[in-house]
Amino acid sequence: MEMTFDAMKTAIQRSRRLESKWLIIGAAVLITGILALIPLCFLFWQSFYTPQVADTPAMFTFGNYRIAYGSPETLRTLGNSLEFALGAALVSFFIGTLLAWIIERTNTPFRKLFYAITIVPLIIPGILFTISWIFLASPKIGVLNVVLTSVFGLSKPVFNVYSMGGMIWVDGLHYSTMAFLLMSAAFRGMDPSLEESSLMSGAGIARTMWRITLRLAFPAVVSTLLILFVRALESFEVPALIGLPVKLQVFTSSIYEAIEQYPSQVGLASSYSMLLLLITSVGLYLQSRVASRGGKYTTISGKGFRPRQMDLGGWRFVTAGIFVIYFLLIVALPLAVLLWSSLQKYYRLPSLAAAHHLTFDAYRYIIHLPALRTAVVNSLLLSFGCATAVMLLSAVICWIVVKTKLPGRWLLDNLASLPLVFPGLVLGLSFMIVSLKVDIGIYGTLWILLLAYITRFMPYGMRYTNTSMIQIHKELEESAAMSCATWSSTFYRIVLPLLKPGLMAGWIYVLIVSIRELSSSILLYSPGSETVSIVIWELWQNGQYVELSALSVMLIFVLLALVSLAQYIGSKFGVKPNRG
Repeated sequence: MEMTFDAMKTAIQRSRRLESKWLIIGAAVLITGILALIPLCFLFWQSFYTPQVADTPAMFTFGNYRIAYGSPETLRTLGNSLEFALGAALVSFFIGTLLAWIIERTNTPFRKLFYAITIVPLIIPGILFTISWIFLASPKIGVLNVVLTSVFGLSKPVFNVYSMGGMIWVDGLHYSTMAFLLMSAAFRGMDPSLEESSLMSGAGIARTMWRITLRLAFPAVVSTLLILFVRALESFEVPALIGLPVKLQVFTSSIYEAIEQYPSQVGLASSYSMLLLLITSVGLYLQSRVASRGGKYTTISGKGFRPRQMDLGGWRFVTAGIFVIYFLLIVALPLAVLLWSSLQKYYRLPSLAAAHHLTFDAYRYIIHLPALRTAVVNSLLLSFGCATAVMLLSAVICWIVVKTKLPGRWLLDNLASLPLVFPGLVLGLSFMIVSLKVDIGIYGTLWILLLAYITRFMPYGMRYTNTSMIQIHKELEESAAMSCATWSSTFYRIVLPLLKPGLMAGWIYVLIVSIRELSSSILLYSPGSETVSIVIWELWQNGQYVELSALSVMLIFVLLALVSLAQYIGSKFGVKPNRG
């Protein structure tokens, strides 16, 4: 009888362990499926319906697709979207690859300092970078145009940011940091022996880079270009602030305008979104195929590999000068023009006369702005909540994908990565449709913004967590199970602590991108749920340029301090700086 009782007790304990395990796994799978699939299904469904106006009910129709794709204007929009995305991708790739090659493959002095400079633009929100370049390169008020025309006596402005070239330049320059991080990882892991052989055979540095370095990095080159192309397609800030005033339409600005109409053309915006989703899906699929076939370009073998730099001789001072110019274009000039504007009563071009009228009125206005206090609290709540939820959900999903043999786990992995194909504006639109059609009381609240943020950044959490999860040996969990530890106890006391570096690095990244997020929020916020990026957007829409500049300067310095603090905390958890 005693053995029977013990056996029953053991069976009950095992049953409880299984229940807690499958409860957590089931909840993670359910949440992932809902976040990834429900918005997509509602977006597709809404594209076949007319808007409901007054007492007129919504009706099933193919008219949205006829309007969206049956006019020459749509072909022009498609052409503009592809031209903008391809141009911005090429600009980002050229600048980022050149900088990565200089830092990783040459003996340019002060490389560590230059690396830190290159990372800084990641902190600057896209809307602030775009506004700063409008102040710099606008035909009428652009500081660069005024200076160059007065110095050289020119009759016409040199730069016109309100053009396709201006859009490509601003977007490409801002995201050159992304290209730098992607390409620096490829250059850092490359065996330099082939390049050294090329140089010893008489080939110059430029020819060696073209014929050897870039060919060895071919998978990274193609993958980076595709990622940059997809990212530029989903860009919202540059097309909205630069393209819309001069009627340069791309798909993201067309979606925004369709929503802003009265009545809102949600079905038309959804039909635009479907083509944008298709293009981004194809781009990401091609990128994954290229990445999976990169094995034949492997050049590293053995533990004796040590990366070495090329000796540029006197040219190393030229490459150092390239970084100085880059710093001026991407950090110093944008920050300086925002700082100057923030110290004026109204926006005026830099001059000695204007310097006598500097004031802190704009800062006092921003500090006492009631909407800002609410927005700061909202942004902090959303960023901390999103980062925490994303990393915890990613930990469970990665454990299922990596550590179990459950059938269909590859499908869960794909579901968690599906939001990558959603441009931020499209994701915001899809969540708006869901909340309006399924009335659960979250539209216009922080909850819908939080769900949209978690969905948008879940794939990035997966990227950080997956690598750390692979490194955890299964014997540790088996030992805990043999010691009668429950699954939840094992996961909490063994798996999560071992995942700490990856989780902390991902948490810091998601925290930063959540604070500066705009495109997912622009269609979902309402009075009381604004974020800091929304306040900046509204100040720009109201023409409050000096107040906007003051808020921008404050936000940039706060983000720099926040990132420094997060990195310090991360170092205490064993998180090493991520160099790509």
